[in-house]
Amino acid sequence: MSPSSASQSPATTLSSIAGTSRKGVTLVSIVIIVLLWAATYVAAMFTPPLLDDVDSLHAEAAREILQRHDWVTLHTNGIRYLEKAPLMYWAIAASYHFCGLHDWSTRLPLVLGVLALLLATYALGKLAYGDIGGFWSAIVLGTSIGPYLFTRFQIPDVLIGLWLTLGIYFFLRSLQEQPPSRLTCWGFASSCALNVLTKSLIGLVFPVAIVGLYLMLTGNLRHVRRMRPVSSTLVFLGISVPWHVLAAVRNPTSGIGHGFLWFYFVNEQFLRYLNKRIPPGYDTVPLLIFWALLVVWLVPWAIFLPQALREVGRSWRKLRARLERREQANLLFAIWAVVIVVFFSFSTRQEYYTLPALPALALLVGGWLGREGAASSTSAERRSGRRSAAILLMISAVIFVAGAGLLIFSRPPGPGVELADLLKKNSAEYNLSMGHFLDLTPQALGMFRIPLATAVLSLLLGAGANWVLRRRQQPAAGNAALILMMVVLFVCIHSAFVTFSPILSSHRLAQAIQRHYRPGDIIVVDGEYHQASTLNFYTGLPLLILHEPSGNLWYGSKFPDTPRVFLTQSGFESLWSGPAAVFLWTDQDDPAELHGMGRYLLAHSGGKSVLTNHPVSG
Repeated sequence: MSPSSASQSPATTLSSIAGTSRKGVTLVSIVIIVLLWAATYVAAMFTPPLLDDVDSLHAEAAREILQRHDWVTLHTNGIRYLEKAPLMYWAIAASYHFCGLHDWSTRLPLVLGVLALLLATYALGKLAYGDIGGFWSAIVLGTSIGPYLFTRFQIPDVLIGLWLTLGIYFFLRSLQEQPPSRLTCWGFASSCALNVLTKSLIGLVFPVAIVGLYLMLTGNLRHVRRMRPVSSTLVFLGISVPWHVLAAVRNPTSGIGHGFLWFYFVNEQFLRYLNKRIPPGYDTVPLLIFWALLVVWLVPWAIFLPQALREVGRSWRKLRARLERREQANLLFAIWAVVIVVFFSFSTRQEYYTLPALPALALLVGGWLGREGAASSTSAERRSGRRSAAILLMISAVIFVAGAGLLIFSRPPGPGVELADLLKKNSAEYNLSMGHFLDLTPQALGMFRIPLATAVLSLLLGAGANWVLRRRQQPAAGNAALILMMVVLFVCIHSAFVTFSPILSSHRLAQAIQRHYRPGDIIVVDGEYHQASTLNFYTGLPLLILHEPSGNLWYGSKFPDTPRVFLTQSGFESLWSGPAAVFLWTDQDDPAELHGMGRYLLAHSGGKSVLTNHPVSG
């Protein structure tokens, strides 16, 4: 390869493929982004089965939308489910309507949301940094570990990032239009409204805080008047208000004397933020770990974040001067990330709450990668890129040695051994979204030997190739090596997730119940509903709960039309001794509720069992 071709920028490479037209470069960029999304997110859409808790609980709420023909008041297990904004559930219900009830159709809206987010990131990056900056921004986000991990189950935080990205896109456009067009202003208002329908008040708080802080720092608050505040407010209210009004009308007062508006806004927004929600049930990640995780979720591209932040520093020093487009974007994206992290620093917080900030960091890094690729071989950008590549290689080498050590000390499990038998339960950590993975022991790692070996080897090889290629003045090729490394890593993560899924899902137990269920039989959960919600979704049958109302079903259980699904111990004993077949889900080896009563084991999987009161045939 000649020196001139070795130092080609990514923009030159794209142009050589698509011709010199900007439209051709854009098309090639979009095609590459879509293919990468399909190879990672679409390929992982079909397995494993849905998980208990957020996966099947949210899927059941969507299924009951179609079952009840009620798109206003969500229900799960027949009980009003008023905690969440409805947009994600509407999308899943629409997917069921058109595609049928499947695991993949449950995941389809979120997977399409990821694609929309990547394309929105590309559009925003292109507006800020040009074609190649937008391309790398989308690639960085699409191959970062955080978005992939937290789209393995049904939470809306990636969709929050989508609407926020679109909102920032329209706002940045408004800074460059004189005056801003109706489409731009109403686009910003619409994205805020859709975010409110996705995650309630933070869907408005985040964009308003980001935009407001940016305008204050740049001394440009008068720009608010140029964004057509009257018509934009009407657009926002027209999209966001109708569902809230209908939900308030249809759910006026529960048995605790408070209606929908109190529960949804006061209890689920303000009191949850202050960690005073009724009932409690959410742990919080320690603050320093929470901040660090923002960087971890950007792996491997976080290694280039210091260079990107130095560019932000240059924009900061020119605050009161006329900022160029790139400088405007750098400052705006930095404020975007800071607002989200600071907001949750004073509240209850889960590991994934920083996800809506990741597009901002991906844009900063993507903008810098584009600049690195276009720089000369002796530039500061190229030198700092090589330093970062060396640091990433050293980190990957440490991970490789640690992974090799785990492989050496782990042993393949014996025949017939279940993963659940090798885990150490840390139930106090299960309120964290990834708390179950703290149960892993060295013995349990024996069941993950192949994905673990492949993962650490791919990290070492990918980081090594990136370092070599950057030393050879081929940063775009180095980026390609990191992309390939992450695709392999995602395959390993998915394989390990499928292996671990029986711990998190009761799907196999639901299948066992379906094989033996007869009309009139009863399914009882020894615990809280969300612990076994896959039984409800996969069987389509209501569950009786041997537990007082709590968690997600607490508020809905206070309405007078709530079905009688909560059992007392005496009520359960009457059912167990009666003629009807009772299927009892439990995660206890010897349930205290069955002491002194006969029982038969129907199925066991993932550390959970289904017991029956009568022997079953087959």
